[in-house]
Amino acid sequence: MNPLLPVRQPRTTMTKTEPFDEQANDYDAWFEKHPDLYLAELEAVRSFIPASGSGVEIGVGTGRFAAPLGIPIGVEPASRMAEMARQRGIAVLEGVAEALPFADGSFDFAVMVTVVCFLEDVAPAFREAYRILKPNGTFVISFIDRESELGRQYSQKKEQSKFYRDANFYSVSELVALLNKTGFSNFAYRQTLFPEETTNLSFKEGYGNGGFVVIRAYKT
Repeated sequence: MNPLLPVRQPRTTMTKTEPFDEQANDYDAWFEKHPDLYLAELEAVRSFIPASGSGVEIGVGTGRFAAPLGIPIGVEPASRMAEMARQRGIAVLEGVAEALPFADGSFDFAVMVTVVCFLEDVAPAFREAYRILKPNGTFVISFIDRESELGRQYSQKKEQSKFYRDANFYSVSELVALLNKTGFSNFAYRQTLFPEETTNLSFKEGYGNGGFVVIRAYKT
């Protein structure tokens, strides 16, 4: 089955999309202004991407991760960002994480990059990711760890941010509990954006120090 053929009507109330529609260019420019941070995040996510199989990015944004990671399909609720991702060669369906427009078992892996903090309800989004994955499929999510130094800074200053004003940051343990409840298992972790690093940023296994955490889980 062609995964680009919509099979259910997506809701339109998933995320707070207004800032991303209105400020898509500013959002995209962040990656140009902070290449070291971007590359560290990108490589941490890449370390968990399967070498083969069909993949989708949920909340593809402007395609800054899907394009270099070779992920050809994305879902994005903000129309301006979706158009920018298309310009990077991504086939984008405008939809929401809680009601993905794909059939059951459509993909070998699914990716979410800094999406969970913008969801009104994470649990149904995880259930949808589980649904569209094939048996033993891989789910890769990355996020700002609320319990890290960076997470504390983001939480304290989010009222000043046009993007993070309405964000809800999560800890690793909170997301792992939700993933477990959904049916995912066999977790592995990567972390980057360490407080002590300002140049030559790296990623390491585990979590607890890096502000940007990536979790890999399998559908069981």
